[in-house]
Amino acid sequence: MRLVSLCFLVLTGTVAHAQQFTALTDSPLVTTPGDSRSVNLIDVNGDGLDDVFISNGLNTGQNNELYLNQGKGVFKAVEGDPIVLDHSPSDGTTFADSDNDGDLDAYMVTWFGRPNFFYRNEGKGTFAHLPEAVTCSAGTHSETAAFGDYNNDGLADIFITNSGGSDLRNFLYRNTGNNTFVKESASWLDDQTPSRSANWADYDNDGDLDLYVTNEEENKNTLLRNNGNGTFAKVTDDPAVMESQSSITASWGDVNNDGFLDLFVGNTGNFVPDNNRLFMNNGNGSFTAAAPGPINSDGGCSFGSAFEDYDNDGDLDLFVANGFCNGLTVNFLYKNNGAGIFERDNSALDSYITTCSYGAAWGDLNDDGFPDLVVANCKKTPTAPEPNHSVFMNKGNGNHWLKIRLVGTASNRSAIGARILVKAVIDGQPVTQVREITAQSGYCGQNSLTAHFGLGASVQADSVFVKWPSGQEQALGMTAAGQVITIVEKKP
Repeated sequence: MRLVSLCFLVLTGTVAHAQQFTALTDSPLVTTPGDSRSVNLIDVNGDGLDDVFISNGLNTGQNNELYLNQGKGVFKAVEGDPIVLDHSPSDGTTFADSDNDGDLDAYMVTWFGRPNFFYRNEGKGTFAHLPEAVTCSAGTHSETAAFGDYNNDGLADIFITNSGGSDLRNFLYRNTGNNTFVKESASWLDDQTPSRSANWADYDNDGDLDLYVTNEEENKNTLLRNNGNGTFAKVTDDPAVMESQSSITASWGDVNNDGFLDLFVGNTGNFVPDNNRLFMNNGNGSFTAAAPGPINSDGGCSFGSAFEDYDNDGDLDLFVANGFCNGLTVNFLYKNNGAGIFERDNSALDSYITTCSYGAAWGDLNDDGFPDLVVANCKKTPTAPEPNHSVFMNKGNGNHWLKIRLVGTASNRSAIGARILVKAVIDGQPVTQVREITAQSGYCGQNSLTAHFGLGASVQADSVFVKWPSGQEQALGMTAAGQVITIVEKKP
């Protein structure tokens, strides 16, 4: 595997750091062009290494891509499997173990009135298409989907967003077991707005998953608060849902390590830059718009986004993918100063310039303890050539880390919605970091299901605490850094 290092100009007023990443250049993962949409970093064959799925959205139809991780950042393209042979205009994709049999299944949506696709994992990373599962043969104009167990019954349900066609209503399918799903109907599903991303998150820390949906074409976004009984209440009087913009992506993350998930929203003005938003969680079920700074004043035509601690210093940083913008298009990487205040880092990546980027996701592709970044690139115009994907391998630094994998038993096996708290002393201060396991970390993006924690100079975590969707809690004491641990939910 050959890596190439390029130079990039550091802009005035931004953070200057040593280069953190080098671009992967001679892998099929970065030499296969496409009009790409979703990036999912998921272990489809259960070997402990994150594989890479990329959907392609060419309007005339195009096969998708699945790359199996061979170790040390080497990838092999999958050929002949149904999941890479549908030749559809694909969009967002979400992976979770929907039938709790020990492997990750996939739900992929399409646009242009084509049917969506449910793929059951056959156990070794091969897939079977189940045409009767979820939306059947009905054509949709769907943007993305997200697995999430909204009723905490141990089965991962599916929420699907739609942005076109005669009926703009979104879909919620309740999982009844054995890969069968029932379409739900409720008043809060009746809004007919063009929706883009859907993100499940327990923003009010009450033990059930709430839902945030971004809406484009100058519509207000939607925040649905879970009532705990299988129903939702629409929040209408919070800053996170009061602006009328064209929002595409959203990402949840505790950026100031206060125990509550904050919210990033990415906007676009249809080939015209628009400012993004960061909303800080007040801890009482409400949000406050973050103070002015680069993250909400840089403009951009933002499509994908994902939080991750790329430098292992104990706080969440942010990558934003920009596309379909006039003039030069540049992606954004923001470094967190530890208090939830961000600055542009224009020296960490080989290049920020993009033809047109869509989804993005983080995961430790070479298993060295430092998260790597994969970006799906797209055609900016119908006549533009199909670009290659971008993969940035993290060179690492002297900071320590801990990675945690969860296996649900009473909860859904993928542990979607589970919350992990890791406490450690970082820079002389006690810090508690929170990660919530999610099947959609931004529009058309899914970070690794292995939770990653940077520990700075600390060689250990003082404690690890897991709160499962079932309500069960598990605690571990002192845990050495530099390892991957698996925590299996205790059976009730």
